[in-house]
Amino acid sequence: MTAAYEDVPFSELLHRPAATTRRLDAVRALRLRRRDAGDLALIRLDQLEQDTTVVDFTARLLAGLVRTENTAALRVALPEALPWTTFLPPADMEALIAELVETAQGAAALDNLAPIALLLTQWRHSAEIYADPALHALVTRRPDGDFGPVPAPEPAE
Repeated sequence: MTAAYEDVPFSELLHRPAATTRRLDAVRALRLRRRDAGDLALIRLDQLEQDTTVVDFTARLLAGLVRTENTAALRVALPEALPWTTFLPPADMEALIAELVETAQGAAALDNLAPIALLLTQWRHSAEIYADPALHALVTRRPDGDFGPVPAPEPAE
């Protein structure tokens, strides 16, 4: 089995492109480290297409399970995949499942996994709040008194 990725300085790709890209025979992707910007990934097109197929299948499978009333199986499996979900109340777990299915379907259709990553990050932060009683009390406490009228938002330019 090949390694997931290998770190390579971006300059190596610029100076030795053929030798650098041949390294993709041994790893799934190359992580191109850049000094002044975010890192990049170099991946073979066939690998990207395989990953996209798996994500599309997973999103459709997840949606099919939910549509056929098999959410019980998801409720059981989700804490295995995302251990932090054990801190979510049951109503939030149901909301997470519904949002995950909807977002996964849309993301797969767009070939863009960013919405799924964002959704999981947001729900993880919710679980962190539920897991910490002091933090939960802080963010859910009611303010003392009325803070007055809220000004209308500025029009977008």
